[in-house]
Amino acid sequence: MNPIAIGIHGGCGTLARDLQSTQDWAETEAALEASLRAAWTILKAGGSALDAVEAAVVVMEDSPHFNAGHGAALTENAEHELDASIMDGATLGAGAICAVRRIRNPIKAARAVMENSDCVLIVGDPADAFARRQGLAMVENGYFTTARRQQALASLKARKERGTLAAASEAERHGTVGAVALDAKGNLAAATSTGGFNNKPAGRVGDSPIIGAGTYARNGACAVSCTGQGEIFIRHAVAHDLWARMHYAAETLHRASDALIHDVMKPYKIGAGLVAVDAKGRIAAPYNTLGMARGWIGPDGVLHLGTHEEMKSLVLAS
Repeated sequence: MNPIAIGIHGGCGTLARDLQSTQDWAETEAALEASLRAAWTILKAGGSALDAVEAAVVVMEDSPHFNAGHGAALTENAEHELDASIMDGATLGAGAICAVRRIRNPIKAARAVMENSDCVLIVGDPADAFARRQGLAMVENGYFTTARRQQALASLKARKERGTLAAASEAERHGTVGAVALDAKGNLAAATSTGGFNNKPAGRVGDSPIIGAGTYARNGACAVSCTGQGEIFIRHAVAHDLWARMHYAAETLHRASDALIHDVMKPYKIGAGLVAVDAKGRIAAPYNTLGMARGWIGPDGVLHLGTHEEMKSLVLAS
């Protein structure tokens, strides 16, 4: 049997520990663990990598502690526009939606685009309408709002007025969730979901729904989901570049991912991170910020999760 593995991220640019309550950190870690367990249950039962990454992302979209789904960032107009994508490494099939306002779980809509349309990307109100026709759960835009995002929006608007926007932390600005998986048949898959960045212009779209920029999966090499300032990830086609470095230059997963985050991104002075898995179940999760919510379970069945440098480990029952 092929090894199985799941890796997730909840966005780079984690807050300093003293800026959030102990309870909030515990809830964040509990959501990461629930996301990993949801995916692992599928993989252990012989399920597909696609099902696993979707399940992992849904858990994080439903949590208020991540910038995706419930808890998503607010635009400059104090509204929500959400993006998501998913990719099947076995077929190179992919689906994505962006600037949607009513879909409870955008990652489900991205998968529906992949499986039930002739498109890769559907945008805005037509994407919401497509999801409704697919029978997906729809909500009012206000469902996604949390007090934390309202506070971040107010802070960024105040910084802009004072001319100190450049000093804003990554946690104030950005956030994304993503998952990558390898299943028992050797298939790879990746999924990414986000609310974009706080105080973003209406209609802005980053890398998360762009196949090859924020999300990519291809059997035999890797699956990757990115997090950070999307404009830079788009310009460098970061997700596809990871695959290309492994495929054409025979770089290892860790060497390629470290080079992208710590070398390619360095001149831009932006927060950046990713989670990736290769065809043997090895997982990489580099980041260049104070922390990145992340976790993984490799072929050894040990669950690892963390939000800052230190990681917690738990041996799962076989």
